[in-house]
Order: sequence, then C-alpha cells, then structure tokens
Amino acid sequence: MALSAQTASRGLSSRYVQDAQQQHPAVLQEFGGADTSQRGAYVEQVGRRVAAYSGVNPASFRYTTLNSAVENAFAVPGGYIYITRQLMGLMNDEAELAFVLGHETGHVAANHAQARQSASQRNAIGGILGSILGSVLGGGIGNIIGQLAQTQSQLSTLQFSRAQEYDADRLGIGYLNRAGYDPGASSTMLAALGRATALEARVQGQDSRSTPEWASTHPLSENRVAQASQMARQTGRVGTGLRNRDQFLNQLEGVFVDDDPAQGVIEGRMFTHPDLRLQFTVPTGYLMQNGSDAVSIQGSAGQAQFRASRYTGNLQSTITQRFQQLTGGRTQIQIVDSNRTTINGLPVEYAIARAQTSSGVVDVSVFAYAFDNDTAYDFTMLTRGGQGVGPFSSMVSSLRRIGAQEAAAIRPRVIDVYSVRTGDTPQSLAGRMAYRNYQLERFLSLNGLAANSRLVPGQRVKLVVYGQRR
Repeated sequence: MALSAQTASRGLSSRYVQDAQQQHPAVLQEFGGADTSQRGAYVEQVGRRVAAYSGVNPASFRYTTLNSAVENAFAVPGGYIYITRQLMGLMNDEAELAFVLGHETGHVAANHAQARQSASQRNAIGGILGSILGSVLGGGIGNIIGQLAQTQSQLSTLQFSRAQEYDADRLGIGYLNRAGYDPGASSTMLAALGRATALEARVQGQDSRSTPEWASTHPLSENRVAQASQMARQTGRVGTGLRNRDQFLNQLEGVFVDDDPAQGVIEGRMFTHPDLRLQFTVPTGYLMQNGSDAVSIQGSAGQAQFRASRYTGNLQSTITQRFQQLTGGRTQIQIVDSNRTTINGLPVEYAIARAQTSSGVVDVSVFAYAFDNDTAYDFTMLTRGGQGVGPFSSMVSSLRRIGAQEAAAIRPRVIDVYSVRTGDTPQSLAGRMAYRNYQLERFLSLNGLAANSRLVPGQRVKLVVYGQRR
C-alpha cells in the first residue's frame, strides 16, 4: 500500500517550463515520435504515482515514451521526462519502470540542471558529427563541421555528475518506497542496464550500430548498483513492495525492439529504408547511427552523413548547399575534383574539396544522387587531406533502389511475452530470438537470467521475434 503523498508541493520555474514546452515537438521529431497508445498512458500513470512524493506538484511533470531504438531516459528542467521504448524492453516489472521515472523525476526535483556546465553540455543531441570528428581527425575540426550536423532539436540533455546520479538514485528509491513499490527494483534495474551495456559493447562491431552521444548521459558502474542495493535495504522493505510484473509485461507485448522500419533499419553493415526503397552498405569496421533526418557513419578514417534534399533537376545545388552548411561561410574550401557519373542506374554528381584547418588539411566530399523527380540523396564525407572519398568508395557505389518485394521483407523486431512450457530451456527459447548472433546472451540479458537458470512452466519471459509492420 502506498504511503500518504506529501501535501506540500511546489511548482517549477516558469522559464524552464516554457523552454521544455518549446523543445518538446523537436524532441519528438528527433526521436521517432511519442507512443500515444495505452502503453504511453500507462507510463504517464506510473510516473505521476512516484512524482506524488517528490515535493513538486505532480501536475508539473509530463512523461513521454519515445519511439527510439536507444536504451535511455532523460529529463529537462521544465518537468518533461522521456523514456525510450528500447529501455522499457529491458525492464521486467512495473517497479523497475517506476524507479527509472523516479530517478529522472529526482533530477528535476533536486534542480540538478542548475549545477551543470552549460557551455560544454548543451546540444548533446544535436551536433553528432561535429562532436565526434575531433577525436578522429584531431582537435579543432569540429568547428568546421558543426553546422552540418545540427538537428531540429536544440534540447540540452543532462550529463550529471556522479554525485548527482547517486542523489537521483537516492531520491528515486525514496519515491519508489513511499509509492508502495519494492525499492529493490532500483538495483535490479541498474544491473539490467549494466548487462545490456556490456552486451552491446560485444555486439556493436558486428551490428555496425553506434550508440549516440545522448545515450551516455547515465554512466553505470558496479559501485552505483551496489550503492542502490544498500540504500534500498536501508528502507527495510526490499522484497515487500509491489512489482506488478504481469501488468507490466502485458503492456510490453508487441513493443518494437531496435529499429522501426518506418525510420530505416540497420542490419549488419547495411542500411535499408523500405518506405524510401533504398539501401546502402558501409565499409567494414564503420558504425552507423540512424537519426530523424540523417544517417551518420563513423570509422577510423573518416566520418559521413547520408540525408535527403529536395531535387529540382540540379544536383549541383545539393552539393553547394552541403558545402555551405559544412563551412558556415567561415572557412574557405578548394574544389579539387568534380564530375558526373551513374551508379546503379542513378544519375550522380560529386565534388571533392579541400580545407585548411587548425589541425591540418581535411578533404570534404559530396556525392549527390537523383533518386526520383522530387528527391535527391547525398553522402557528405570528411577524411584526412589527400584521401578524398577513398575510405568510402565502396559505400558511395553501393546506394541503390530496392524493389517492392525486398521492401516488404523488412519486418520489425517485437517483444513476445511467452509462457514457459514443460521442456523449455534458455537455450531452446534463445533459438527463437530474431537475431543472427548472440541469441542466448540476448535472451538471458533481456530477462535478467543467469546462464544456468532453470525455467519453470508458466513462467513468463520475453522473446524478441519478427512482427508485422504497422
């Protein structure tokens, strides 16, 4: 039974609330939109339940489930709290959901945002290409390419200090306890995140999928899991509160896992967009990150982005636009090569330019493709001076149209909540997972099971299977 909610509550800064309201549509656009189904309403209900013990008016908070393939939750100071469907897929009961929402609520209630260093932490969602290229090609280059990678969203995600993370854990555990949940869900949730992070590190190279910078806002450690466990035990109620496992799993049935085909799918080194009827392959060793309006590619020899633009019969205008976005008109570039060609039946124009930067000479290449009467696509690539498009030669030659049959074959991965039957084992059920590799490891991680776990008939577990497109 939940304890009585706090009667005294305060509101949030009107400036923060206004900022959050203004940023919200851009956040939705950037991260695949909001879940407006009963599942989204369920998350909102759980969030408000824990927010009732935060000392802030629960009506000040808004909880949104995002259609994103990245495991994360984050909050903005104005009380807007976001959780991705991918993170929900890791959870095994409502109490773990309540802890995550309580943790984010705690960041807002404790005004942690006021202590951040705004100069270095703003625009963590935007500027993907600019923020990572400096580490590959040398310091200073990010100033040149920052304009290319800016997104619609200017949300400042919060990268809190370790002390603030521990404080939010403490607050979340307190809310969890007072709301009547099992406070032990805090450590089981953090442990689940740790397992998923470790597994992702193992499979990332084979999947050619990179984790975006905004997903690293909550660094995990064994110490954090241990401290959460200790704080939960201090309540004296571990194992006695609500878990609501069945209610949660019922909500999780059918949730998309990984990419939504409507946003394009990364499979190995291949990116396929069934709705746009296109496909390309990145070089071996390169990683992709799928955003709302661009696919970013990164590797040891350079960076690239793939995106669409309006086609008016002149591919040169697309090339010029990309160069202008890249330099912001502040850096001189010299065209060293340009031409027209045809790739896989698509008319193509390209230009390779060279720029002098504080960290050396950089080559900028743009390949623009006339895809149909209205749309052009392009790769914009940055490499070390003298390399040109070299590291990306196979990629620019791989873009092609796909047919209706190929497009129809792209199906989403979804969660199937399965009741264990006699004779089922982790190994046998793992064989049903819709992956080509690490099937057993994924099954165990998803369900919080050990390798030697024995399944009991009637036990409900999560599988990831192929589903139907919406």
